Amino acid sequence: MRFTKNVTPEDRKMLNRIFLRSFTVFASRAGATKTHAPGFMYSIMPALDRYFKDNKAEHRAAMMRHTTWYNITQNVGTFVMGLVASMEKKKAENSKFDAESTVAIKTSLMGPLSGIGDSIFWGVLRVIAAGIGISLASQGSIFGPILFLLIYNIPSILTRYYLTYAGFTLGDTFIQDMYESGSMKLLNKAASTLGLMMIGCMTATMVKFQTKLSIPIKGGKAILMQSYLDQLWKGLVPLALTLLCYWLLSKKVNVNWILLGILVLSLVLGLVGVV
Repeated sequence: MRFTKNVTPEDRKMLNRIFLRSFTVFASRAGATKTHAPGFMYSIMPALDRYFKDNKAEHRAAMMRHTTWYNITQNVGTFVMGLVASMEKKKAENSKFDAESTVAIKTSLMGPLSGIGDSIFWGVLRVIAAGIGISLASQGSIFGPILFLLIYNIPSILTRYYLTYAGFTLGDTFIQDMYESGSMKLLNKAASTLGLMMIGCMTATMVKFQTKLSIPIKGGKAILMQSYLDQLWKGLVPLALTLLCYWLLSKKVNVNWILLGILVLSLVLGLVGVV
């Protein structure tokens, strides 16, 4: 890709180290005020060590700059790491460069990038991977969990890698240009729509309800209640159950209690012969 073409061997070595270190960002947490700042600082340390190697005071100041709050969906967070590395390079080359702008831009990108990352990786890719994996695993295939991990992690790792280079080479105007052109809004809308479509498809295929209740007919064949439900609205019960779970989640009910409730409901309906 063009992001990696005009990069010197020294820059490539530094960016590869940042990329590898980025996997440890969520391994540390410095409370609610700084969150994953230690992990971010560790990730970009190759850039700080390189650009401020002979200036201990500036190196210390750069480290202090990045003790501020940091929290980005890490599938896309490496873009900020590459961008910060390029801005720290500017600071090392020009003492009059406003170092605080580095922190300001990093902070301003957290929301937009997390919105994109959550929509694409958590709302779409993870759902697709889980749908395929669950389908195979429910049939007893070992490829279920394997495909889940591959489908999710391969695009995620490639995105991390190339965004590290993109942040370093494109500079701090890239996101601003996307907003001004309307591309950011379009991308968020498309990702959200695709995510909702995938959730709808999974609801229709994964949530099952088949009742055994029937209406006896004297001298004839009993009428199954399921046939009436299907004529009224096929998949009505699974849809209603999904919407109920969504409503409970919107009311901040703990997801573990929802799962326990579904388990208990399934056992009760099975014992009384409803399903």
